[in-house]
This record gives sequence, C-alpha cells and structure tokens, in this order.
Amino acid sequence: MAMAFRPDVILMDIAMPGLNGLEAAREILAANPGIRVVIRSAHSDDGYLKRMKAAGVAGVLEKQAPAAIVVKAIHAVAEGQTFFRPSIIKYRRHDPSQWRDRNGSPEEPLNRLTPREFLVLRLVAEGSTNRKVAAELGISIKTVEKHRQHLMSKLNIRGTAGLTRYWITSVLSKGASI
Repeated sequence: MAMAFRPDVILMDIAMPGLNGLEAAREILAANPGIRVVIRSAHSDDGYLKRMKAAGVAGVLEKQAPAAIVVKAIHAVAEGQTFFRPSIIKYRRHDPSQWRDRNGSPEEPLNRLTPREFLVLRLVAEGSTNRKVAAELGISIKTVEKHRQHLMSKLNIRGTAGLTRYWITSVLSKGASI
C-alpha cells in the first residue's frame, strides 16, 4: 500500500501479522526514503528503540498516546522533524545530545513531556489549582506537584505564569489539537 499510495507519513503499529512494524518500516524506507514513518509501540527497552531509530523511523509513540499527541507527531514528522516520546525512550533522558531533530537542531521541548505531563500542563495553563487537577485526574496533590516540578524542569520554566505562557506560545499558537 505504501508504494501504491506514496503517503507523506505512515502511522503503523509495531505488532502486525506477518512482517513486524520495524521490518515493514525498513522495507518501505528502502524503497522510498521520502516517506516518514511513525510507529506506535508498547516496547520501551533501549535496544529495541535504538533499532527503530537506526532503521530510519521518524517517530515512536506509546500505544496509549492521546489523539492530540498522535496528531502532533504526524505534523512534526511531516515537517521533517523527529518525534520520539521520552516516556518510552528512557535512554534519551540520560544523553541530552540525543535531543536533536533530523537536522541536528535542538528538539522541541514539548516532545519531551509524557502524556500525563502534557495534560497537567494544559490544566494548569487553563487555571486549575493543584487540588482541581488532582481531583480531575484521580491522583494525589503531591503527584500533581511532582508533575509540575518535572514540567518546569523539562521546559526550563519557573512558576505557573511561565507554564501558562509556554502553553499559549508553544501549543495554542501552533494550532495543536488538544
């Protein structure tokens, strides 16, 4: 189908009947290197993920990624960037030099957020208190505080106003589906 339709981006599951997603991606990219491949996977071991990257896969998402993240990934890879979710690419957290897009430019910090951190960022930016975020997500206030700490650390931002400003300038202004 990839050869017949020649899409810009292919979103596929890693687990497929017959040929697995990684092998299928290799074959597709060998035949047409212009196609960009995003794989949804439950696998998170470093070796497996490095093999996906070495095969030329442009993006990897966890199978449970929310629709907004899937859309963001498709748009990013269509524009020539990579989109590797840090919630599954653990080795990248330990090697900041890996946080680069295909052109060697620093990767968008928003891509480093887990789906839960992305949701907490949205709720905080919309004015929700820690108590309200905790109630809405069914987690403790301490967990919300920890998510906020991680957000501020990953995005190099201080305070709620900074998180809100980041949400407006980096998410809403780019027309992301939320």
